[in-house]
Amino acid sequence: MNKTIFIGVAFIAIGGLLWLTLSTRKTMETKPAYIVTDKAPKPIGPYSQAVAKGNALFVSGQIALDPVNGKLDTADIVSETKMVMENIKAILSAAGMSMNDVAKSTIYMTSLADFPKMNDVYGSYFQAGKYPARETVQVAALPKGVHMEISVVAVAQ
Repeated sequence: MNKTIFIGVAFIAIGGLLWLTLSTRKTMETKPAYIVTDKAPKPIGPYSQAVAKGNALFVSGQIALDPVNGKLDTADIVSETKMVMENIKAILSAAGMSMNDVAKSTIYMTSLADFPKMNDVYGSYFQAGKYPARETVQVAALPKGVHMEISVVAVAQ
């Protein structure tokens, strides 16, 4: 009886390892998909708006560029944050995702004195209590003289 149980457990373990190996290999072989939408600003350098790999989406840092006219919206940190978040929403939507799928955010700001206002706007884009992991870092400067930039990683549910 003990020998039968041992053989059964061994087969289950081998089957589990085989499944893990095949599923991992398939994920590793998944080719990236490059997300492009005219609902968000065109890249201003050699990067993609976002890249999907497996069920993860990596959204490049967004600044307050209007996707329609390409102009900056840096009137104040509130309007700048709204524009950035709307651009992120548009890219997520183009990939079939939403703000609910965001797992991680990185925020760069030129002045943490603007943090409370930025934080209020940022928080309004997520369900209360279901915020992504995040860090906010003060930097010396950002492209085009903007005051903030946000990148996100989303995972399809």
